[in-house]
Amino acid sequence: MTTQTSKIELKAQLVSFARQIGFDSCRIAACDTPAHSTEFRQWLRDGAHGEMNYMQRGEEKRCDPQKVLPGAKSIVVLALNYFQGEQLRRSETATTGRIARYARGDDYHDVIAAKLDKIDQFLGGFGGQQKCYVDTGPILERDHAAQAGIGWHGKNTMLIDERLGTWFFLAEILTTLELPADQLVRDRCGTCERCIKACPTGAITAPHRLDARRCISYLTIELKGSIPLEFRPLIGDRIFGCDDCLEVCPWNRFAQISREAAFSARKSTTGMSLREYLDLTDSEFRQLFKNSPIKRIKRRGFLRNVCVALGNAGDVSDLPALERAEADPEPLIAEHAGWAIEQITARHVSNPSDQRTSSTKQVAIS
Repeated sequence: MTTQTSKIELKAQLVSFARQIGFDSCRIAACDTPAHSTEFRQWLRDGAHGEMNYMQRGEEKRCDPQKVLPGAKSIVVLALNYFQGEQLRRSETATTGRIARYARGDDYHDVIAAKLDKIDQFLGGFGGQQKCYVDTGPILERDHAAQAGIGWHGKNTMLIDERLGTWFFLAEILTTLELPADQLVRDRCGTCERCIKACPTGAITAPHRLDARRCISYLTIELKGSIPLEFRPLIGDRIFGCDDCLEVCPWNRFAQISREAAFSARKSTTGMSLREYLDLTDSEFRQLFKNSPIKRIKRRGFLRNVCVALGNAGDVSDLPALERAEADPEPLIAEHAGWAIEQITARHVSNPSDQRTSSTKQVAIS
């Protein structure tokens, strides 16, 4: 840091620059041990992380940011609002699925990473060395964000900001520069437990405790294999993530529309029927979800989710598409398509004990 620029002045310049390039909040935490590192270790021991083995591999770094960037003194925590405010129209002619708000537009990793590069260069100009992360690095980001005063820990484990509600992304920059830390903000959830009660699968087992193995976001995104039978009916028509515990938060009444146009919903995430998704080839899937977070789960994972949604919300008109999916060379898709056919048949065939046939012409609606 140059002698001409004090720590306070540099922080003021940083906050102004972060706002200028689109961030909605920029605050500083000291590069200390995360407040919930002990609870995080126990969470891992309990197996509540499911198949997210990267959590275990990065355990030591997540509990000690000095192992991420030796000599780091401060953590710059940034928030970016993604709320678009749109009320999605439901098709009256075909079954559609629900995609979490954060995934309806461009991939936030790419959008935010480009902004972090600019801040990295800014801080580098003052002699800092940085490590930048947006939901990709081995750090307990919500602990550092709460310590910086970005918001407080909601009972669903998500961070809440009194201005942005729950609809924002977090990003972190560890830096060797020492910047004045901000004050944390008090927990303002009070006795409210709407998020806990709203969870369809009971994944929020107690205030501030989440069993990822039951979470629909985990089941539809992080889980790579077959979705357990007990959870399939509870997923409903959700095909990528779940917003239920966020939607009910009273603090969202203050949410403002994001300034970031890249997060606007695409037709591919809001204007297609579930049947249309089932007809996608691998190349069509990659093209349709280019630069979208949905591409991460690949065609096999996405069509698995689509099959489950159709099993819960579809009708006999969806059976031909599901029968084609049941013949898909990808076993994961074929298995879930078969399950969906059984669910629809059980709901709509006049005699559910009849064996399902391969022709929808033989299906009678009860």
